[in-house]
Amino acid sequence: MLGVLKRKEANILYIIAAVSIAISIRNRAFLTWENALDLLKANAVMGMVAMGMLMAILTGGIDVSVGAVTAVVTVMTGRLMVSMNLNLFAVFVLAGVLGALMGFINGFCIAAFNLPPIVVTLGTVSVYNGLNLYYTNGTWITNLPQWFQDFGDITVLGLPIQVVFLAAAALLTWFVLNHTVVGRGIYAMGGNLDAARRTGFNVSRITMFVYSYIGFMAGIAAVVHSSIVKMVDPNAFAGFDLQVIAVVVLGGANALGGEGSVLGTLLGLLMIGIINNGLILAWIPTYWQQVIVGIIILSAVCFDVIRRRNTERSMCKIDIA
Repeated sequence: MLGVLKRKEANILYIIAAVSIAISIRNRAFLTWENALDLLKANAVMGMVAMGMLMAILTGGIDVSVGAVTAVVTVMTGRLMVSMNLNLFAVFVLAGVLGALMGFINGFCIAAFNLPPIVVTLGTVSVYNGLNLYYTNGTWITNLPQWFQDFGDITVLGLPIQVVFLAAAALLTWFVLNHTVVGRGIYAMGGNLDAARRTGFNVSRITMFVYSYIGFMAGIAAVVHSSIVKMVDPNAFAGFDLQVIAVVVLGGANALGGEGSVLGTLLGLLMIGIINNGLILAWIPTYWQQVIVGIIILSAVCFDVIRRRNTERSMCKIDIA
């Protein structure tokens, strides 16, 4: 038990508990089961995409195109549901494949041409957003099939179906990171890229897998998002990328790679969700909500970088010829 309490995730849990108590004093509606379910459901999409972003950050990379990928998939699946009346299974298969393909393009450019992930994903986000705007002209899709709208209202053991998808995404990501060779390679790349190559990990293949996985998660999350709002808004994911990155970093992942966990990411998601939900219940204006969340994110990143630098200074470095 003491070992668990010393972990970084435990510190995040303490902060969540303190914030929750403070908010509940201001508004007792916060600590209700209904509000907890609404909070989880509202943040399920962000949490699913954060599972993929966790892998990218663990390798020392980043993906700022996830919002655009999610938007493209919501539009494509929405249009096909309306025009071709696809069934639910086909919708999810199409969403996963389309998202993974767009993610693979990112990973291929990064691995094949040895380009910085931030540069590649900044380029593709412009391409995806431009194509999405051209295809939709900014218009919404509101006539989704009734069976799909009913799907969004399903509950499993009292939990909204969207929360079940979040749990499945977390379990899959945990398994890949902790019980596969690819997962060990992801952590190795974030720790030291050259050492990972010398150890025998195929860095290029792992990179392409990671960004394809992000796209896959974004694609599935796109359908989950449509099931919540029961329509398609091509502009719904503006600024989504930064929020997802914030969730992973607040969850204890090192912005420079090599350190992070699924549990920490879930706690980071919970922290962001609680803060946003609490600010709404406290009647804080929207613009101040953005300011407060931004300050929290900036503080967390700065603290993490300072902590890592201090740790590196205290370590003994030995060069081996």
